[in-house]
Amino acid sequence: MKKIACLFPGIGYTCDKPLLYYSWKLLKGSGWEIVPVPYTGFPDHVKGNPEKIEQCAQMALEQSEGILQGIDWNEYGEILFIGKSIGTVVCAAYAKRHGLRCRQILFTPVEEVFRFADGNVIAFHGTSDPWADTGTIRENCRRTGIPLYETEGANHSLETGDVDRDIKEMRKVMRIVKEYADG
Repeated sequence: MKKIACLFPGIGYTCDKPLLYYSWKLLKGSGWEIVPVPYTGFPDHVKGNPEKIEQCAQMALEQSEGILQGIDWNEYGEILFIGKSIGTVVCAAYAKRHGLRCRQILFTPVEEVFRFADGNVIAFHGTSDPWADTGTIRENCRRTGIPLYETEGANHSLETGDVDRDIKEMRKVMRIVKEYADG
């Protein structure tokens, strides 16, 4: 059975940063076809500005349409979308727009994702994330039934500033990603 995983990065968090890079390596090693979905051209000063976040999500979604247009989703027995930050909104909106039955991993989701995310989804959040309020993320995950994995004191990259702790946390996160991807 063919498996495909698409990686939807954040505004400044590209596929060569730890969460997406290690997810890519891990999934590739398990036989998944990997499709990065790079998008560009975002405005400055997005954090804390809902209008600009919406603008970025729309820009990224339209670019994603072009990047993914040649994929015949019916060829795949398993589809996994992994989003980071604004990429969580993009992957969830794309899946909904195309009626795709896919699993989704949301790394440090922004609040706007909960307009689209449903189905088989898990989320990771740092409790010191300046881009998303922890209480709001918890409540939305509870309301939508999305399992939430929290890293106490971590920022929008799931990092705390303590390298040893961050490496241990990355290992834990990747173990969960692998278990989730393996079904």
